Amino acid sequence: MNDPRPLYERAAEQFAGLVKTVTPDRLDAPTPCPEFDVRALLSHVVGGTHRIALVGEGGDGLSVPARADGIADDGWSAAYDVARGRFAEAWADDAKLARPVTVPWGAEIPGAAAVGGYVMETLAHTWDLSQALGHPLPLEQELAEIILPLAREVLPVEPRGGPVPFGAVQEAPEGSDAYTQLAAWLGRAV
Repeated sequence: MNDPRPLYERAAEQFAGLVKTVTPDRLDAPTPCPEFDVRALLSHVVGGTHRIALVGEGGDGLSVPARADGIADDGWSAAYDVARGRFAEAWADDAKLARPVTVPWGAEIPGAAAVGGYVMETLAHTWDLSQALGHPLPLEQELAEIILPLAREVLPVEPRGGPVPFGAVQEAPEGSDAYTQLAAWLGRAV
């Protein structure tokens, strides 16, 4: 993938649409990602988006937490918009896609691969949030169809956990859509 930024923007726009449907009474709802309720998931995505923006700005992604603290219950949509605006500005220079960057999981990879990793991250958490909210909006299947084969290529079946921060691959039911298959590959119980 030479330039994953357009895919990231589509994925981020889709996630932003879901965030707009979150009401404060849903923030404590569980998600398929066992360590996150809806509030913690939103915190993780907003914080992670700031992390990849910082990497694009030339900084150390590990110097900031993978969460956003202090967000009001009704402030998640605005907080995510700020984070994805920062991302767009940080990665606007085409030359950054070819430069090596150190990503928060410790590897040194080309900028395009780092952004591609966050496309996958955003799509995985889009599925998580959609599941937690009872599927308030249809998901753009083409995005998951593009990312699923890449996830299968770059993420090993084993080992999982530690440096590969995903659970064991799960079996997706026959006929599952691309999001469900991606979620299963990333270790979600589907």
